[in-house]
Amino acid sequence: MSNKQNKKESGYTLIETMIAVSLFIIIVMVGMGALLNANLLHQKSQNMRSLLDNMSFVIEDMGRNLRTGSGYHCISGGGVAESSLGSNTPLSGQNCWGISFEPAGPLGSPQWAYEIVTQGNSSFIVRSTDNGATWVQLTPDEAIIDTTASYFSILGAEPPSAGDNQQPLTTIHLVGRIIYKNVTTPFSLQTSVSQRQIDI
Repeated sequence: MSNKQNKKESGYTLIETMIAVSLFIIIVMVGMGALLNANLLHQKSQNMRSLLDNMSFVIEDMGRNLRTGSGYHCISGGGVAESSLGSNTPLSGQNCWGISFEPAGPLGSPQWAYEIVTQGNSSFIVRSTDNGATWVQLTPDEAIIDTTASYFSILGAEPPSAGDNQQPLTTIHLVGRIIYKNVTTPFSLQTSVSQRQIDI
């Protein structure tokens, strides 16, 4: 008789089972929340890294084209892409909005140019390959260039006949911030490029 009674009393009650299931659900929900949050942070980090890589690629592309170009000319004033680049005469400058130059290739090719442009609340880098007739935005919309701290610096652009015996050198200094999904990340990029063609 006692053996039958012990068998009936073994096992979990309904309340114990409900408590155990509730605790299990709570633990799973907390774990899932942490996992989803970590995945979201990873995705944001990847997207931000992609934007920074884009900026690095832009400045590397500018440096490569300037290195093989010649006739550096300082573009100053306004920060608005001009319809024509004007003078082909080499010109040095310390705080230029942009730079125009003769690209590598046949003589008489259209001038190339890079310039910092301000439109509304955005500032970005544009490029022209046809004497300034058309301009293409290079930097992503999320990257805002700080026009007070960014500049092109050109040294020794003038030919030796003008009394300049320095090999042309340009420095690109870009400062700004990337705004992505209400997260602001500052950046500062700089590169110096010496003209490959001898001009001393």
